[in-house]
Amino acid sequence: MVEVLSKKLFERLLEEARKRDMSVEEFIAESLLKVLNISLDPSDKVELHLKLCEKYLREAEDFLSKKDYVQASEKGWGAATQIVKALAAKEGKELKSHGELHKEVIRIVKETGDDEIRLLWQSAIALHQNFYENWLPLEMVEKNIGDIKKLVEKLKKLL
Repeated sequence: MVEVLSKKLFERLLEEARKRDMSVEEFIAESLLKVLNISLDPSDKVELHLKLCEKYLREAEDFLSKKDYVQASEKGWGAATQIVKALAAKEGKELKSHGELHKEVIRIVKETGDDEIRLLWQSAIALHQNFYENWLPLEMVEKNIGDIKKLVEKLKKLL
């Protein structure tokens, strides 16, 4: 969808999406729904977040194969946020900030008793930071993407 946008328009949308702690695709989808006055039920929101999660995982793998570790990092972060948002949507919640994402992860950890979820989430946080700072070694980016895959598989089971 975003591939057909002009660079200037894409950058503007990206800026607005980042202000809201959202991906561009998520921002476009939510904006369209608001303009058209369409509300989604929780299962539709879960599906939207799950599809975005799977898309970002594929893109992270693609960027890894191209040795673009900065973009792979951002897509890994995106996949992690979308699976957490899917679980929140299942509960009827909408997460609007990094802080809300972190609190949701803690809620999931407490509910499941699985502290590994918190540790895997920390890998996602490092990937997000790496997108901006580009300081992680290749091996760490690869392993952290692996952690994201494991996180996604664990959280999908809760959907």
